[in-house]
Amino acid sequence: MHYHHLKRVLFIILIMAASYPSYANMKKVSIAPARIVWMSDTTGTLISNAGKLLEPFSGQVSVNDAQNSTILKSSQSGKSSILLDFGKEIHGGIKIYTGMSGDHSAKKIRVCFGESASEAMSDIYNPNRNKGASNEHSIRDYILELPWLGNVECGNTGFRFVRIDALDYNEPIHLRYVEAKQSITDYPQLGYFECSDSTLNEVWRVGAYTVQLNMQDYLWDGIKRDRLVWVGDMHPEVMTILSVWGNHPVVQKSLDFAMADTPLPGWMNNMCSYSLWWLIIQRDLYLYTGDLEYIKKHQSYINGLVKQISKDIDADGHESLSRGERFLDWPTSRFSEIINSGLHSLTIIALNAAIQISDYIGDNDTYNIADKCLQRMSDVKVDTYENKQAAALAILSNASKNKKRDSHIVSKNGAENFTTFYGYYMLEALADAGMYKEAISIIKDYWGAMLKLGATTFWEDFDYSVMDKASRIDEIVPTGHYDTHADGGDYCYKGLRMSLCHGWASGPTAWLSRHVLG
Repeated sequence: MHYHHLKRVLFIILIMAASYPSYANMKKVSIAPARIVWMSDTTGTLISNAGKLLEPFSGQVSVNDAQNSTILKSSQSGKSSILLDFGKEIHGGIKIYTGMSGDHSAKKIRVCFGESASEAMSDIYNPNRNKGASNEHSIRDYILELPWLGNVECGNTGFRFVRIDALDYNEPIHLRYVEAKQSITDYPQLGYFECSDSTLNEVWRVGAYTVQLNMQDYLWDGIKRDRLVWVGDMHPEVMTILSVWGNHPVVQKSLDFAMADTPLPGWMNNMCSYSLWWLIIQRDLYLYTGDLEYIKKHQSYINGLVKQISKDIDADGHESLSRGERFLDWPTSRFSEIINSGLHSLTIIALNAAIQISDYIGDNDTYNIADKCLQRMSDVKVDTYENKQAAALAILSNASKNKKRDSHIVSKNGAENFTTFYGYYMLEALADAGMYKEAISIIKDYWGAMLKLGATTFWEDFDYSVMDKASRIDEIVPTGHYDTHADGGDYCYKGLRMSLCHGWASGPTAWLSRHVLG
């Protein structure tokens, strides 16, 4: 155990399986509502018997259910709405059961899903704030009809909260029950972590759960928004999967999709850095699983990709990877000098991965091309510009000429300027410098802060500097207070569009398994 300040490690099972014959089936799990967060009426006039929604239900409606149903009525004087909390982030939808009303007609309702209470209470693209939620990637705002004495399912998104509005005036809706229907991978968990620090235990578990929800048809970036295979974003997810589930088929399936989707000389996701990450993932997947046959299948593509990279490294060792977006992560996207620094380091990491892969499969041509590139790049001085992302990559690539200085850039002011994606590489850089105590403290401060704000999965973005004024995501935010979800985010993920279940934020799970357990 590298980090000796923890008093004890209580329980660990980590068995890496070389392969599984097939993709395990997804399972559907029914989840009961945990509480009622809010109702539009508490007088009993428009909403009555609401507590019945929290009582156990057999799954079968009955003609005798009248006394067990929650009644929602809307009128010209007021709309009947109720906000339910299912207790944790979920991928899937809901199933609504209806009782026997006065007539047999279908009743119209609006259903709004939300990863936060604020999102469930929002409208699509609020023009006054430009921070409204969206129906992009997955529909979270529905209008549908409920049958008389029956049930209906809706939803295929990421959510924890659901708001139901009765839309028909003076036509009572008899809600017998509302349950969430979770779609989640049914795959054996092989890795576990438990130590004497409860915050670290919870961070590890939440990181694993965050990725588990994104293990759907492919390995997605987010279950509400960005239900796509973003190859660079996959790397922290893959490291978490390898630490928790071993050689899960969704990883190979997603890597193969990215390759098929990107004929050379293209860059994956139209970003040169993401093709570099694809090489790194291939190497790490082999190191954890020993599946040599899998990387052998990609020998031709790897050789072509390395040749493509080589063409963009000049005689003096400077990279100029072109024909696509030059990108590290969003917080550095406005600073070309930081991107240039980081891409130099990331190219070195990827070429080293290519050399290792070539050695494993006996590909001398690819080995020699990558080795010559690294020789040209070795003397280039890398300025990290006091930036944590650039400093972390310089340390991990050994491009740093002063690791002590760069490690202190990463640790400066603790969790300030950490990010949910590149935070993993900042932690890895601190481990490389032997700064385990500092890394543990940052995990507890940064990822622990999201837990304090009600997170049950980790987020696409979190600005640690707002912690003192931040609201909990599981509460109605009073007017005038800082709304962590609606007022947070940046770039393309402003406000409620921001994902609160983003696999790239799971880095501490892989980090704790590797550096605390060893």
